[in-house]
Amino acid sequence: MKITFLGTASAFPTRERNHSGMLLDIGPEAFLFDCGENIQRQIRIAGISPMKISRIFLTHWHGDHVLGLPGLIQSFELNGRKSELDIYGPEGSAENFHMIRKAFNINTGFKINVHNIKTGKAFETEDFEILAHGAKHTILCLGFAFVEKEKIRINKDKIEKLDIRGPIVGELANGKDITFEGKIIKAKDFTFVQKGRKLTYILDAVFDEKLIEFAKNSDILICEATFSKDMQLDAKKKGHMTAQQAGKIAAKSKSKQLIITHFSQRYHDVTPLLAEAKKEFKNTIAAKDFLEVKI
Repeated sequence: MKITFLGTASAFPTRERNHSGMLLDIGPEAFLFDCGENIQRQIRIAGISPMKISRIFLTHWHGDHVLGLPGLIQSFELNGRKSELDIYGPEGSAENFHMIRKAFNINTGFKINVHNIKTGKAFETEDFEILAHGAKHTILCLGFAFVEKEKIRINKDKIEKLDIRGPIVGELANGKDITFEGKIIKAKDFTFVQKGRKLTYILDAVFDEKLIEFAKNSDILICEATFSKDMQLDAKKKGHMTAQQAGKIAAKSKSKQLIITHFSQRYHDVTPLLAEAKKEFKNTIAAKDFLEVKI
């Protein structure tokens, strides 16, 4: 899986940073988290096929997170998209999208499903689930977590030593005991559980202890760091958090890596924000537009 940052600014874009957007490519499909202005150009510069995007997850309905939607959807139509598109956002998303569709006269030959989401499970397959959690902002807002499910894997070294092959290997992988050359082979002795990966995405949110539990044991935590700690009171008023607070969430949630993003335009150099976060959580990096991270 690969993460591509398409926009790392907050309310005001800069020459170096676009409005919010992050793409998670899981192989057969890709998920877009937030869809700020100019997202199409960012996708093109990154060399990503927009038609691969099957689902869009919106944290909230402020312009810097959604104003890329009309253009992106119209481009899908112009490129002959046929597959359905699913959009997930906080309560009121279906109504908001209806207004956008009406304002821009958007008619498509493919179906668009808009889901109003509360805290809980937003979407699930056999391989993963996407969870949502309410975040405290100036309007209804959500954080998202991509959680891969555990998988049973074959211990290849043990299998090769016994020279086991064929369909019975698949039975072991499904957790079933088998009989091989007159001997009972127990699945638990030849398999292991591979823990699923977790990616948590928290933007536009006041520091909240509940977010620590939501981000618990993340392989990668992507968290806003809009302001520095000397602006903590101002950050809270505006529904944001500081780089220090992002570091605290990473440390207390026992995440493996923190990537800070959503920087205020006042920080032409985000090095001080990075240093601030690293004091709380060492394994921190600062996102920049077009940064790619494998998970």
